[in-house]
Amino acid sequence: MQRALIAMVLLFGVVLLGSSAGAQEVKYRTHVKPIFDAHCLACHGSNTPEYEQFGAEKDKWLKQGLGMRMDSFRQLAGFVVWPNTGAVMRRLDDGKNAKDGKPGNMYQYLGATEEERQKNLAVFKGWIAPWTLKRLPELTKEEIVELNKVRERY
Repeated sequence: MQRALIAMVLLFGVVLLGSSAGAQEVKYRTHVKPIFDAHCLACHGSNTPEYEQFGAEKDKWLKQGLGMRMDSFRQLAGFVVWPNTGAVMRRLDDGKNAKDGKPGNMYQYLGATEEERQKNLAVFKGWIAPWTLKRLPELTKEEIVELNKVRERY
């Protein structure tokens, strides 16, 4: 009995070790950027305004179907952490985290099918962790510290 228990514990440890060794940290340049370039770049690329310019002329840009520029790591991270904390999460969320159950306005662009959208959303969630729809004033200090770790996942 004791031998079987020890064997089970050892086997469980090997399985855990193997799964964590096989797990790959989600990085911006290798995982997120290819998805962003394929699905978001047309409306958030180098031909779009910076945050401040978009805010000053929002109607002009929206009429053209363009959003704020997010085509670099620094710019996209700013819509995760600061100055526009949580914007990426609120816009890309599939609605499962929203009080009203509605997906974010950009979720539909994550892929042509629900399966592709869920797969791409999972990559963004892996990169951003913790996935939160909160704005900066609603976050705890601990949540802010965790969100800032996205800057380490280039």
